[in-house]
Amino acid sequence: MGVAEIAPLVAVLAAGSASRFGGGKLDAMLAGKPVGQWVLDAVVEAGLEPGMIVVPPRAPDFAQHSGWALLTNINASDGLGTSLSLAACAALGQGRPMLLLLADMPLVTASHIGQLLAGGELAATTYPDGKAGVPAFFPVDALDKLSLWTGEGGAGQFLNSKNGLLRIPAKEEMLVDVDRPVDIARAEEILKQRG
Repeated sequence: MGVAEIAPLVAVLAAGSASRFGGGKLDAMLAGKPVGQWVLDAVVEAGLEPGMIVVPPRAPDFAQHSGWALLTNINASDGLGTSLSLAACAALGQGRPMLLLLADMPLVTASHIGQLLAGGELAATTYPDGKAGVPAFFPVDALDKLSLWTGEGGAGQFLNSKNGLLRIPAKEEMLVDVDRPVDIARAEEILKQRG
């Protein structure tokens, strides 16, 4: 886990409406298991303890059967920022840093998670366009502002405003997010190429 002395709270955001998918995307099957299960398995493979999943009032099946703690976001329809705020508040309440992941990004690898944690400092995934985003690691001193986050915006706006941010590059295929049914086929093809 690198120099981070306190194990991070792993927070997986899974409270979106999946409107572009037609609903239920996190329970859709991808290469034999639900889309949302893939990131949970990557966390365990990275040697981390299960954390919490931020869910809407009607939690996806994968989350209910995961064994992870569930944190219900009753304001999920108000935007991603409300889930981010809840997760940051939970980590602050435990006095722990936070590793933030999205449940609709099934191809994130355990090795990438390890790279984010290795320095024990604010770290984010660098996308091909050069912008920083999630998955990301937030030390405790970065959580106060996140705990007040609201609206549609996710963590990217916060991360891209930070000087000295540790940027961990990622291959484009790892960053596939499942927004539409066609993305399932794309993710399956990438998994086949991985072997």
